[in-house]
Amino acid sequence: MASPAPVKNKKVLVPIAAGSEPVEATIPIDVLRRAGADVTIAAASGGGLLVDAMYGVKIVADASIADCADTSYDLVALPGSPARPTSAAAPESIARRHALKGGLYAAICAAPPLALARWGLLNGVKSTAHQAFVDKFPAEVTAVDANVVVDGKVVTARGPAMAMEFALALVEQLYGKEKADQIAKPMLVRYEPGYTFKELNPIQWQCNGTPKEMEAITIIDALRRANADVVVASLEDGVEIVARHNTRIVTDVLLDAAADQQFDLIIVPGGMPGAKTLAGKEKLVALLKKQAEANRPYAAIGAATAQVLEPHGLLKGKKATTDASMAGLLADASECENRVLVDGNLITSRSPGTAMEFAVAIVEKLMGSEAAREVAEGLLFV
Repeated sequence: MASPAPVKNKKVLVPIAAGSEPVEATIPIDVLRRAGADVTIAAASGGGLLVDAMYGVKIVADASIADCADTSYDLVALPGSPARPTSAAAPESIARRHALKGGLYAAICAAPPLALARWGLLNGVKSTAHQAFVDKFPAEVTAVDANVVVDGKVVTARGPAMAMEFALALVEQLYGKEKADQIAKPMLVRYEPGYTFKELNPIQWQCNGTPKEMEAITIIDALRRANADVVVASLEDGVEIVARHNTRIVTDVLLDAAADQQFDLIIVPGGMPGAKTLAGKEKLVALLKKQAEANRPYAAIGAATAQVLEPHGLLKGKKATTDASMAGLLADASECENRVLVDGNLITSRSPGTAMEFAVAIVEKLMGSEAAREVAEGLLFV
């Protein structure tokens, strides 16, 4: 009996440019790479591979858009932004040629009306977009009030809060529903908007003026929307770091430059093997211990709770939640079913699928419910 043919490695192009919404770019990139796709992040605005996305997030592209012009892709996916990041001629040319060949293409937020529709690629197609841009659709496009719309070879989505659902829809189109479900389950993806968190031993978090924090993309996005002064610190030898699934970002400073500062909150990102690496960084651990001893807030998500906080005594006397696969590493795993948990000056969360809830809960604890509501509305997370 002949062995089954190997599954073709799907090739995906994600053009990004100055002003791209970082959540809408990085979540699909992450999820598609988890599915096994060969994703190329292409700088679409000129000026090299370093792209200044919204909210001060700096992403290092894999190639320039010009370098991708002669490559065939299984999917071209556009993140959005109010500035129409895909305005360059090269993405339009690639998307048009790709669509004419019958390829799968997609866009989220402002990109469906401001890019695909302007290029004539949504004519006769049902599509959705951020409510602030729906009126930009021409008459040839049927606007649909939905989080994600799949119409033939076109996938569109409304905004940042739908980035995960959008990404999983793309996986389903490329690899099938079984693969999408396989990825969604451990990530604890929840499709309903809105957030809640359980709080034990409530205290009023102190915030000295503009709050200062450290962390990664979804949380940076949400906190900077709330005007927090977020310091993204690298624990490597340089400011360019490779996040999980090979997305490269440029941090604000090296940890040494931040070690003597006082922060209203310190956040440790999850993911393996990164969390285990962080656990061995003495300066980070010392900073966290100093924060905890001063009863100032600190936080972790996913594997970081079990791999960084627990081994260094930073959960002593605290309840916490973590990635389901790591719950057995906690001395007290009694509250691990919570998606977001606050215990006094500690806040923890479970996985990439709970990151947005985690971020908005942090905004509420630091800056109040009104600020959290405004951020959630901006993310379409209500």
